This record gives sequence, C-alpha cells and structure tokens, in this order.
Amino acid sequence: MVPLIRSRQQVSVAPVDPAKVEVGDIVLARVAGTVYLHLVSSVDPRSGRVQISNNRGRVNGWTTYARVFGICVAVEGNPRPRLDGKVRVG
Repeated sequence: MVPLIRSRQQVSVAPVDPAKVEVGDIVLARVAGTVYLHLVSSVDPRSGRVQISNNRGRVNGWTTYARVFGICVAVEGNPRPRLDGKVRVG
C-alpha cells in the first residue's frame, strides 16, 4: 500500500457501513479466507460489491459487502480523509 501505508506502520480501523464505501477508501476485507487491507478501486452498489486493488495498480478482484469489515480511519495517528457517515456506530 506504499505510499498510503508503509510496512509496519500502525493503522486504526473502525467498523464500516460497506454500502457507503467509495473509490480511494482503504478497507479491511476477507479474501480467500484471509483478512487484508485493500484499496477500493471500484464500487458496484447494484450488486453490493467492491473491487479491491493494491496501490501499485493490480486489481485483486471483486468482493461482496458482507466481506468488508472495516475502514482505515488513521495511519500512524493521522486521520484518513472522507470518513463522514462511513463508520458504523454501535
């Protein structure tokens, strides 16, 4: 995820409403049984899916909203932009 997130940097993740995720968000998603942080590169609200990619242009594929658990809210204590209304409360 360089330059967005470097190896060993501390990130903060919060529960997310997957229907509110946008291109450019960094989400915590399950892919092939493992949970990863991924960059959202496309959203298909009609089918309830997001396309996840790495930060080097490689598309990893599509995953359903049910497999998106969280959104990166901060990297090394620095807040990520555009979080309004995305973090699930309670």
